[in-house]
Amino acid sequence: MELGSIERELYVEATPEIVFEVVSDPAHVKQWWSDDARYETVVGSAGEILFADADGGKVEAFTVVDVQPPTRFSFRWTHPAGDEAAEGNSLLVTFELVPQGAGTLVRFRETGFRERGWTAASLEASYQDHVQGWDYFLPRLVTYAATLDARP
Repeated sequence: MELGSIERELYVEATPEIVFEVVSDPAHVKQWWSDDARYETVVGSAGEILFADADGGKVEAFTVVDVQPPTRFSFRWTHPAGDEAAEGNSLLVTFELVPQGAGTLVRFRETGFRERGWTAASLEASYQDHVQGWDYFLPRLVTYAATLDARP
């Protein structure tokens, strides 16, 4: 089984400009993905993503890597708090947005699993956890973004 990357393509019935805001702006991100998001949408901004649960939740470090409105947004996350995000200590998520018909094709990719240096069991567990997570959250992105497109 390939555990190097997670890739998905999704079609969103909204313009690339709207979809870009949905995947990059913390106010929108917390509507479809995390319970809270604290960062600025500028390259190099370090912040955090929070996920609530019965035990109080989990905070993940988050660093913006690339901002090219309305076509690309990428970030690194899951690196140790206080460490600078880099290849080998974090996962890289990229959203590429391509106009398609009346909407947007979203090309999603998360990489960096093998580069973390985890044991085989930890690598597989983390990879499967992220596959399940993205399979849950990415459809929410599609639904949420479509509600924001105010075209007649």
